[in-house]
Amino acid sequence: MGVNSVTLVGRAGRDPEVRYFESGSVVANLTIAVNRRNREDEPDWFNLEIWGKQAQVVADYVKKGSLVGVIGSYKLDRWTDRKTGEEKTKPVIRVDRIELMGSKRDNDSNGYNASPNEDEVPF
Repeated sequence: MGVNSVTLVGRAGRDPEVRYFESGSVVANLTIAVNRRNREDEPDWFNLEIWGKQAQVVADYVKKGSLVGVIGSYKLDRWTDRKTGEEKTKPVIRVDRIELMGSKRDNDSNGYNASPNEDEVPF
């Protein structure tokens, strides 16, 4: 029996890149920075790949700096570089579940304001 499970909490390093396919599938890719216990150490960076409904949530609500928690599995993407013909690899976390963990204040500072505009009439 093998176990391939990754759990991370970190901040998005950039806005997600989202792609929509003719089949109706959607994928979001982003990086997150996870701090070490010692604040003086550099954070660890992880590439995330999110599919389906959760990818749409990421597209709608996650921005650079957003705090997220993820559960997923490790995979190694492999491809051949078109220019050099060299084999390339990139470690990726395939996300099974994502939790938006920021506070309302964090979200407001990133441009997510759930309250209506002042000019809008509430009825």
